[in-house]
Amino acid sequence: MTDGRAPIVAHLEELRNRLFKASIAVIAGAIVAFVFRNWIFDFLVAPYEAAVEERSLVFFRPTEAFSLFMRISMYAGVVLASPVVIYQAWRFVSPAMTKREKRWLIPIVAIMVLLFLGGIAFGYWSLQRGLGFLLDFGSDRLEPTIGGDHYLTFAMRFLMVFGLSFLFPVFLFAAAAIGVIGWRALARGRRWAVLAIVTIGAVVTPSGDPLTLLLLSVPLYLLYEADIWLIRFLLRR
Repeated sequence: MTDGRAPIVAHLEELRNRLFKASIAVIAGAIVAFVFRNWIFDFLVAPYEAAVEERSLVFFRPTEAFSLFMRISMYAGVVLASPVVIYQAWRFVSPAMTKREKRWLIPIVAIMVLLFLGGIAFGYWSLQRGLGFLLDFGSDRLEPTIGGDHYLTFAMRFLMVFGLSFLFPVFLFAAAAIGVIGWRALARGRRWAVLAIVTIGAVVTPSGDPLTLLLLSVPLYLLYEADIWLIRFLLRR
């Protein structure tokens, strides 16, 4: 092309290559997770057992246990492959960056991985508290007999929401780095940020209860405030 830009076909080929490498990493992670499926299962069920003593999960269909372990392996595979997936995503957008901006590539990828895993860890800590809050509502008249598929799908979605939500400060920082927004605008928009965090949190949390919403919203707002300070002092340098 006369303007020196890569043609659309080249971009699509690059996207395909990045997606292929990310998919291979996820599949490899899923295979490793399947080998350790019993340990992962115990890890995910521990919050339920702590919230509901002396009650086991059950399954209702002959194929439910097998399909459930396969799904657990895929979710865990995404978590294990997250460094590779995030790196491939940033490598895809890196050709559009300047030489100065590319120096941020490795630090941003490392921070995104830490935030994603940190979000999952915080979500795991919150899971037992959220379950206790939800199950206490029916403790007097309703006896919880929860299917394994329902609980584990809920738990995996719960952890994934926390992990992905914790990534948003990186995108704010990247927007500030390329001049889309400044720290003053973010500081003036605190009220709107609180409203957006609470609204989006209410939509994406699997349980929808106020305790889980609070547990998600508070750290996200703290990350927002940390982003303002990082943008103000780090980008200035």
